[in-house]
Amino acid sequence: MVLMFLNGDGMRGGRLNAQLQGAPLLRTAHSAAKYRYYSVADRFPAMIATDRDGRAVIGEVYEVPMEVLRDHLIPAEPPELELDLIELDDGTACLATVLRRDRLGSPDLIDISDIGDWRAYRSGTRR
Repeated sequence: MVLMFLNGDGMRGGRLNAQLQGAPLLRTAHSAAKYRYYSVADRFPAMIATDRDGRAVIGEVYEVPMEVLRDHLIPAEPPELELDLIELDDGTACLATVLRRDRLGSPDLIDISDIGDWRAYRSGTRR
């Protein structure tokens, strides 16, 4: 089992949540304030670590079997993302899918770091 931080359509009610195959939600959480957060062409969110102007990202932490990660969740992720370790605001380390560094600078990226919440961004609300 691994801790997996989800901040997009894998969260409760999202179109990819079924890919978790019933993995238990442990809690809602915030990442440490060391990430930039983007909407990729309004299709999905992507976070990436930064050394400056980092923000927290809202998400959910799940306890996911490695086989579910390998066979269901990761294959459903878009090619712009890759698996990495991230830090939560309480210092907990989690796996998460993050933006591939070679995608930085893409015209498809809309910086939503000041919102930090995919659902709020999609609904047009602010936290």
